[in-house]
Order: sequence, then structure tokens, then C-alpha cells
Amino acid sequence: MPSVAKSKSPIKIGNKVLIRTVTHYHTGKIIEINKDHLVLNKAAWIADTGRFGNALESGSLNEIEPFKNPVAVFISAIIDITNWTHDLPEKQK
Repeated sequence: MPSVAKSKSPIKIGNKVLIRTVTHYHTGKIIEINKDHLVLNKAAWIADTGRFGNALESGSLNEIEPFKNPVAVFISAIIDITNWTHDLPEKQK
């Protein structure tokens, strides 16, 4: 029987992520997962990533609007999620 690879999904409690929804980008640390939504702590709405590949590589973002409290992102609105390997943005820019 072939071995089954462990999941590499970024959707795990404790992971820092960049989420693209149908209308916005968000960064944050996943603190809760349920059937309807993910809850992010240290979250920010990213109004402008700049060049997307550059943002992923360097962690540099053009416009950042931090949330003051945890935020729920509804799964039905998510397009994709990737691990964010940089410090989470916490300052408005």
C-alpha cells in the first residue's frame, strides 16, 4: 500500500496565513476553525498587496488596515489560503 503524505494544508490552528477572499485579502493567525468560518487573531485587512509574488517573497504589503479584535472569515468567501512566513503586519500603512 502506498504511503499517505501528511497534509500540507495551511488551514491549521496556530498557522499564520494570507487569505484571499472574493473581495479582500486578510492576514492573521488561525485561532479557531469551524464548519462556517476561520477566526484570525492579529488580523489585518490588506487593501493592496502590491505585486502579489513580491508580497509573498518579501512580506512587504502596500496598504494594511489592522483589526483590533479577532475576526471571522467565512469559508464560503475564501478563494485560497497560503502560509504567511513573515511577521504579521500590525501597523496601519
